[in-house]
Amino acid sequence: MLEPKSYPLGQTQLNPLMAATAGNPAIAIGIIDGPTDLSHPDLQQAKIQELSNADCEAIDSLACLHGTFTAGMLAADRSSQAPALCPDCTFILRPIFCEAGRDRPPCPEVTPEQLAEALQETLNAGAKIVNLSLGLSAPRLLSAPELQKTFDRARRLGALVVAASGNLQQMGPVPLFDHPWVIPVAASDRFGRITPGSNTGLSVGRRGLMAPGQQIVSTAPGGGYTATSGTSTAAPFVTGAIALLWSLYPNASAAEIRRAILRPDIRRRSIAPPRLDARASWQQLEQSYVQ
Repeated sequence: MLEPKSYPLGQTQLNPLMAATAGNPAIAIGIIDGPTDLSHPDLQQAKIQELSNADCEAIDSLACLHGTFTAGMLAADRSSQAPALCPDCTFILRPIFCEAGRDRPPCPEVTPEQLAEALQETLNAGAKIVNLSLGLSAPRLLSAPELQKTFDRARRLGALVVAASGNLQQMGPVPLFDHPWVIPVAASDRFGRITPGSNTGLSVGRRGLMAPGQQIVSTAPGGGYTATSGTSTAAPFVTGAIALLWSLYPNASAAEIRRAILRPDIRRRSIAPPRLDARASWQQLEQSYVQ
């Protein structure tokens, strides 16, 4: 039996924010992930822009499962079993995972060059927030200059980038989230503790967050639901919280939204980041920003 979405929404204090807004179409969220089953009933009302064909060609592929799951967390109708964080926002889908079938080797990782290209396209399409629930196939310490330049461009454009920290139980920098503009997200269990598999390190502890990543329920290809765990499921909670805050304060700058979500009132002294607290971030934004 799939568990209700009350646990992750309660742990992140997202309920008050979700009661205040379902999002704003002016807030465009880029989802760089697998293709999505666009026929899913819970996604029929979503405002979706496709960069290349974003619909699944192989509904049984791991890429389709991953992309449909991530899209449902953010874009599903609020009646869904998925978190359905900000369904009234606009979504820019840019598939990057290949659709290997269940009987063929999966391909959940991408190269830094592939990610840089996908991120450039998503920024060009007008994304204000980009969700990266993915991993890189490059060695951990390999330099990724093109990707770093693209993160620089995101900062210049005022677009926020949220990235899963990864599930290899590693400590230290990796090309995906060692850029100072990227917000890395580790996963927490249902008790709010960091999961053993989450990557951590100074980058994650100093400018990241922790969000629920244990048995999260979201949309599955074919019209149903499934549950999965990991930092890929944690990152959309942060992306969704940012989108809701920006929907309420559309004139806020990216730096103001980023400051609020990361909460400067928290003292960071660990390689493990603090938990996402959407209510506290909302209060922070209200105190520091006047519309």
